[in-house]
Amino acid sequence: MLSKLIIHKVGNKINQESLILSQEEYQPDEGMTELLEDFFLKAFKSEEQFQFYSDTYLVNNPVFSSVSEIFEDLTQFKYESENIAEHLYDISENPRVQAGELFICYFEGEETDGVKIDSIGIFKMESKIPFLKISPQGETFEIEKDYGIGLSKLDKGCIIYNNFKESGYALSVVDNNKNGDMYYWFEDFLKVKQRDDEYFHTQETLSVYKEFITKQLPQEFETTKADQAEFLNKSIEFFKEKEQFDYDEFTKEVLQDENVIESFGNFKSDYEQEMQVSISEDFAINESAVKKQSRGFKSIIKLDKNFSIYVHGDRKMIEQGQDENGKYYRLYFEKEQ
Repeated sequence: MLSKLIIHKVGNKINQESLILSQEEYQPDEGMTELLEDFFLKAFKSEEQFQFYSDTYLVNNPVFSSVSEIFEDLTQFKYESENIAEHLYDISENPRVQAGELFICYFEGEETDGVKIDSIGIFKMESKIPFLKISPQGETFEIEKDYGIGLSKLDKGCIIYNNFKESGYALSVVDNNKNGDMYYWFEDFLKVKQRDDEYFHTQETLSVYKEFITKQLPQEFETTKADQAEFLNKSIEFFKEKEQFDYDEFTKEVLQDENVIESFGNFKSDYEQEMQVSISEDFAINESAVKKQSRGFKSIIKLDKNFSIYVHGDRKMIEQGQDENGKYYRLYFEKEQ
């Protein structure tokens, strides 16, 4: 439940715009509280979570430091909200970053299994949309054009949950208006990285596997597009059917060939070293991450500019060959739909 709210106006420092700090908290009525809660919270649909980090010590991360003080002592809410707004103002180094209203909220969590987790929301609204104000003037109506914040999409936001403090808290983050600066919100302001959790390991395993199948496999082995499609389909089926990921089980069931398995292991190690990540080989599969990643696992064989074959199932139902007319694919099926 939204229990505290303050609004600051953060301009672009490099464009010599102002920072305007509220002198007191905003006290919404019940209807406005429900509207704001719905607007702020509905933007966070993904289970992907992040955590604060610092190149030295966590306490040197300005936003981490401020939210820690608020969680420790709620009377510091207004003071630390000003520090957060000043930090956001100071890191504006791109003239394309838009000014906007900064909403800083405190949410009291609902108790679940005897545990209540409060959270802090930081939301920046930059986009203004036009709307018409219609007011009665005698026996007619007057129409006036104005600009305001639309309730369809949150520009930038994060929710910091009061748990896992020692590793940088758990955060949900969105940035739907990057203004030509993709680092401004995630890196320059919040300084966050993805949490090392089930979502992360599911996402990264599927990412490195897809890259191996589409890029590395054809270089080392005699592989057709139909073979690649089968590998991709089998991997998604594995992740959808299983609750737990086991590396050995996955490679034996999906890749099967020992030489291919060895190649994938080497590719995964190189990927981890290059990306500076460590991907677990035993974890609970996150359904949300599978659903998101599977959108990019479309097994399509594109043939010149004439045809595209969508492969969803059995590799044995596709044959490839060549005759006097050129290369061809032969497709077998039981029922036309």
